[in-house]
Amino acid sequence: MASELIEKVRSISGKNIYSCYQCGMCSASCPMAPFMDLLPHQVIRLLQLGNPDVVKVKSIWVCVSCMTCTDRCPRRVDPGTIFEALRLLTLRKGIDRIRYKDLRDLHEAPSMALIAVSRKMTG
Repeated sequence: MASELIEKVRSISGKNIYSCYQCGMCSASCPMAPFMDLLPHQVIRLLQLGNPDVVKVKSIWVCVSCMTCTDRCPRRVDPGTIFEALRLLTLRKGIDRIRYKDLRDLHEAPSMALIAVSRKMTG
């Protein structure tokens, strides 16, 4: 099962997670790192170890896909794209991270914010 998850992530992202040697550049440059439960390089390590709970990590949903990690990674592992693949795999299982009926004050939110959250957090 672990190798199946890794293969699916590789297939979706086109990235080899085993290229990561845990330098931490992605985590050091991530603007969302203070809000994550695990830093980006730690999430990649969980995935390298084949831990199926990696899809339950809050960090993959906190990532704003700014791709700073991509720019800084010396091995071109691209954690942002890997996080997107993990989100997609979760959504394909029918697990939504947000329910519209639970949102309040939608009329005050910029339309782009609503579109972004819809794309990122619902199936």
